[in-house]
Amino acid sequence: MELKRDIYGKLMEWKVQSRGSTALLIEGARRIGKSTIAEKFGRENYRSHILIDFAVAPRIIKENFKDNLNDLDRFFQVLSLQYGTRLYPRDSLIIFDEIQRFPRAREAIKYLVADGRYDFLETGSLISIRESVEGIVVPSEERKLKMYPLTFPEFLMATDEEPLLDYIRQCYEKRQPLQDAFHKRASYLIREYMLVGGMPQSVVAYLEGGKDFAAADIAKRQILDLYRDDIKKASRRYKSKVSSLFEYIPGYLSTHEKKVVLARVNAHGEFEDYDDPLFWLGDSMMCNLCYRCADPHMGLALSRDDSAVKCYLGDTGLLVSLSFSENELSSMELYRKIMAGRLSLNEGMLHENLIAQTLAASGRALYFYTHYSEEKHRSDIEVDFLLSNESKTNPRVAPVEVKSSKNYTTTSYDAFKKRFGNRIGESMIVHPKALSYDERGLRLPTYMFFCV
Repeated sequence: MELKRDIYGKLMEWKVQSRGSTALLIEGARRIGKSTIAEKFGRENYRSHILIDFAVAPRIIKENFKDNLNDLDRFFQVLSLQYGTRLYPRDSLIIFDEIQRFPRAREAIKYLVADGRYDFLETGSLISIRESVEGIVVPSEERKLKMYPLTFPEFLMATDEEPLLDYIRQCYEKRQPLQDAFHKRASYLIREYMLVGGMPQSVVAYLEGGKDFAAADIAKRQILDLYRDDIKKASRRYKSKVSSLFEYIPGYLSTHEKKVVLARVNAHGEFEDYDDPLFWLGDSMMCNLCYRCADPHMGLALSRDDSAVKCYLGDTGLLVSLSFSENELSSMELYRKIMAGRLSLNEGMLHENLIAQTLAASGRALYFYTHYSEEKHRSDIEVDFLLSNESKTNPRVAPVEVKSSKNYTTTSYDAFKKRFGNRIGESMIVHPKALSYDERGLRLPTYMFFCV
């Protein structure tokens, strides 16, 4: 089953705009479809293409980078003969897959792009982690493009719901709710997406299995095991700490504050001991890190507090499988509760993780806000996410509160707006109910948030 991915359009833009002047590096976590989309792009837009998978590349290919970079005629001849593919100047694509396994190839991009004969696409997992670039010169001729799990719109396309997708977008633009029958349909589908997730392997297993949640869960657990294997390959200095943080993600997301509280991971945990492991999870794109903004008056990035972090899993479907045992999911009772909106204990973390995933896929850095009251001896304002309009002349910050229940209070939301009234843009509450709009802000159903 072939899935439509929005990133394909960005690859087309790169081909037209670059005309061989840059290589393109697709970064992303394991199993999100980087190799698949790269091969599809090469197959459909070039006369020929070669994919070199450095996880299994033979010695002759690796030695080629050592011996023949000063003779590119021979270099390309070796590639052509080894892969049985004729290369055509300006009409062939060479793909370096899993390039983090062979940094020398990434360093060679400078010379290969300068030669100008062919286009070059790189893909890699954990590519930006420091261990994979030590000792090499990262080429300036390389553009980067991040790839994420399937978004909700991509999931709707995979499930043949494009008319509903168009209708959701139209209603958002007009600031009007969906008709009740379509609202119920979209609400059902967002929960379906939340359970299946956006990992292509899980989506395909689900759809080809006749919409079988158990088949999707098997695929997701295989991916989680691959992530654990990657963690074992982390620097010996902190791989046990990375593992502890990763396995405990459901634990701290299920708490009220949802922040990483190191004392829960390790009784003697200090932030300076865990900052590298935490950032490793962010760099790997297994997780999306959300930082506390200490003072929205100063701007989000300028007042970022690295010691107060929320760590969301990169895919909400994976979070479901990480949070619950196979026995819990195999009974199907859990799926029924989530689909019916009756999972009171953990559902909030799933909704919030989903919004974090949506924001990350749109290219936004994630920020939240808390205010500690000395008088009350506790945090009296907690806002899930902050969005900036990124204007230099008229900067505005929009608070986003995520509610999983139809009945909720807005105490923190209202207090934040009162405290920073002169800086507030369009405020948003994301909830299960239909769209509404008044002087207090925009109330969006979860399925419509991608439109933001």
